[in-house]
Amino acid sequence: MQFARLNDIDVSGKTVLIREDLNVPLKDGKIANDARLKASLPTIQLALDKGAAVIVCSHLGRPAPSNPVAKYSLQPVADYLGDALGKPVKLVTDYVQNNVTVAPGEVVLLENVRFNAGEKKNDAALSERYAALCDVFVMDAFGTAHRAEASTEGVIAKAKTACAGPLLAAELDALAKALDNPAKPMLAIVGGSKVSTKLDVLKSLAKICDQIIVGGGIANTFLAAKGANVGASLYEADMVETAKSIMQETHVLLPDEVVVAKKSQIDFDDFLGSLESADAVTKSVDTIADDEMILDISPSSAAKLADAIKNAKTILWNGPVGVFEVDKFGEGTKIVSEAVAASAGFSIAGGGDTLDAIDKYKVADKVSYTSAGGGAFLEVVEGKTLPAVHALSQRA
Repeated sequence: MQFARLNDIDVSGKTVLIREDLNVPLKDGKIANDARLKASLPTIQLALDKGAAVIVCSHLGRPAPSNPVAKYSLQPVADYLGDALGKPVKLVTDYVQNNVTVAPGEVVLLENVRFNAGEKKNDAALSERYAALCDVFVMDAFGTAHRAEASTEGVIAKAKTACAGPLLAAELDALAKALDNPAKPMLAIVGGSKVSTKLDVLKSLAKICDQIIVGGGIANTFLAAKGANVGASLYEADMVETAKSIMQETHVLLPDEVVVAKKSQIDFDDFLGSLESADAVTKSVDTIADDEMILDISPSSAAKLADAIKNAKTILWNGPVGVFEVDKFGEGTKIVSEAVAASAGFSIAGGGDTLDAIDKYKVADKVSYTSAGGGAFLEVVEGKTLPAVHALSQRA
């Protein structure tokens, strides 16, 4: 898909409005994780280096426009950006009613766009207001590109010039490399609790992948489809026929050995805490008892899957293969993570749990591309066109 890019546009002396995803967790008014802020800095710096006057906007949390409470203010983000850029970044609150004054070389941050009535409804008048603030609109927030909102899609059609920022472009380029014309063999790793929530992902990947490794509760449904007794494990009986049809379309790799715990040892109100004290037992998938829950794949099964991963030329990874937050049920995900890292193929990973696993097993620098957009990442993998990306392609 073709779209204009900030790198190719002359913005010298112009006012640029950049939509970033600065939706970071706050604790006691302090930024708890600055990954998204760090990721946005190169785009802001690029616009400054190209001689632009820079306005940045984003949402934070899910405030009600009728009650814009202080805990959703972007002031801590403005302070962070000021420190990181080495220049003051003023937070502007009255931009819907008044013009924003910013000179080339300066940066201002607009207050939370979700404080504005009409933002989530993609209101045309609000979209026009955003467009009026700038000469060039830059969509750089991949994590919100799947939402048709005023600051993500509506403004693109209204702005004098609209383009993709480097962060958004890099996400789309990496996904295109994995999905549009992947080097073969292609392998996907799809974890998660339910087939139903990843059904469109699995159906889409089955068309292009030579092999799919399934993990977590999803794997239990596929094991049941092959006739295994999954005991008390989480699985979806109404998805067994769907799993069978996916296995007819591509080669689904399943473990022959798993790690289980007795359901009686698990407190579902304190799931992870109770697993710390539960007994982890390795068993063949043919010998699961009715009172046992599958919580990981065994190291020996993971090692077999690792061989397939290392031989793949393209790897798409979404989801862990076990309850990796607890080490005794995390060995499978650890081995899979290290196999992705060791592969010479192109690898792309996305989804919150996947990123947590990448951090835990310290393989971030060995994954070719790590996607920051959870929902947007999945929608692209499902074959959907993101509203913001479609709007940009219409302006190309």
